[in-house]
Amino acid sequence: MTIEDHSLAHEFPDYLEQINKLRASEDVEFLQAFDRYHVLDKEIHQIEEGFENTSDEELEKLKYERLHLKDELFQRIRVEAGEA
Repeated sequence: MTIEDHSLAHEFPDYLEQINKLRASEDVEFLQAFDRYHVLDKEIHQIEEGFENTSDEELEKLKYERLHLKDELFQRIRVEAGEA
């Protein structure tokens, strides 16, 4: 099974400058969401690769939370880019 890369850099390659700028900022909300996103992504990868076990329901819940965070982070990235 191929595991997809869901890192923000991979998901939004056209916004690397904005992502790096926000990561270097003191925007606590962005930084907390960014960290949580990557913790979730790593946890999901561990489950999908078979290193951790969980129910399908729990995996879907984690994926939903990751998606919600990605949407939230992307909105903030677009604001930084002057698009929103």
